[in-house]
Amino acid sequence: MEIIEHVKAMRDWSETQRREKRRIVLVPTMGFLHEAHLRLVREGKRRGDRVVVSIFVNPTQFSPNEDFGVYPRDFERDRRLLEKENVDVLFHPSTDEIYPAGYQTYVEVDRLSRFLCGGHRPGHFRGVATVVAKLFNIVRPHVAIFGEKDYQQLQLIKRMVEDLNLDVDIVGHPIVREADGLAMSSRNAYLTPEGRRAALSLSRSLRRAAWLVERGVTQARVITETVRAEIEAESLATVEYVTLCDRVTLDGIDEIYDDALLALAVYIGKTRLIDNTILKP
Repeated sequence: MEIIEHVKAMRDWSETQRREKRRIVLVPTMGFLHEAHLRLVREGKRRGDRVVVSIFVNPTQFSPNEDFGVYPRDFERDRRLLEKENVDVLFHPSTDEIYPAGYQTYVEVDRLSRFLCGGHRPGHFRGVATVVAKLFNIVRPHVAIFGEKDYQQLQLIKRMVEDLNLDVDIVGHPIVREADGLAMSSRNAYLTPEGRRAALSLSRSLRRAAWLVERGVTQARVITETVRAEIEAESLATVEYVTLCDRVTLDGIDEIYDDALLALAVYIGKTRLIDNTILKP
């Protein structure tokens, strides 16, 4: 596995692969890898000839009161995991390489950034869209793979690619869960044993919602109130939002007539977790 740290070197590598007609797949990450990331890598190997994994903890998607400074990092462990997966390139740029002195250009996907996490994390999705657009321009992948746990992010990137006529196919990968149902996340490392048990209320509440819909309940208020009550039964849990919305536009809905997204964000102690499911009437 080749480790590349500079934009020019990454572009030169990609240009060589493209001249040789090889299909490049990008898996963007912020590191501290777990099994869900590795599933994206394996999907990438099925979809292309060369796989690039980027590790970059992007400062522009964190607000001043968020966890950028303490976000979990372990580059050597990540490197070993990716080598075992036979990844072709680990792209690991510095902050100055991505945002050099004088940097002042940002990408904003207007409407999709207003909902769900966007309403609680001002500027977050501007940072996400900007760094992903830059990675696409640097790595020049034919395909990029993102996890569906960050469902809003996935929809936003699809919109950006379509609106800006970017030549990259966006693939969403289903949520990868622990055996007990907790969605895999780098932030799970923050959880205490008690918090870890309390966090199971997220996936448990989503299963409860699916059970209701299977039995004919379609009113958004009934579903979201049931989900909220399930989570708030845990003393360590504080609900940020529970929202039922259109799975593409993310507009809120009052009743399910077609497949709909149920999305939630919850603090377990000080750890913010997100999860979602598609409800099928």
